[in-house]
Amino acid sequence: MTKELSYTSPPLLRALGKPILTVLKWQIAATAVATAAAALIAGEPGAISAAAGGAVSIAAGMASALVALLGRARSAGGVLVGALRAEAVKIGLALVLLWLVLSNYPQVAVGVLLGTFIVTMLIFSMAFFVREY
Repeated sequence: MTKELSYTSPPLLRALGKPILTVLKWQIAATAVATAAAALIAGEPGAISAAAGGAVSIAAGMASALVALLGRARSAGGVLVGALRAEAVKIGLALVLLWLVLSNYPQVAVGVLLGTFIVTMLIFSMAFFVREY
């Protein structure tokens, strides 16, 4: 059962819209599945690595969505600049967060971390295909 956004929804959720919220749910679900699978296969370090990979992607995607939301484009060129700025924030934040995980967690399972990260980043790109209605 899906809950529709209404005027009583928190302002940030209303502003983000259905496509971003839908892919956010998919990213969370994919991260949970990857974390459970990694826990069974690689133990605790694998599970933490999978959770971190998904969290990096989710955080970068949300930052990108917020930057795009705050942009006040008044022309086609402004929309393009806003989209490029949001993408730059997403890539930059993802790189910084990945570096932080890799440098601060000595038992990281790099393959699991990057695999979960890539899958959840690809899921975020699916927002384009989610309809507003």
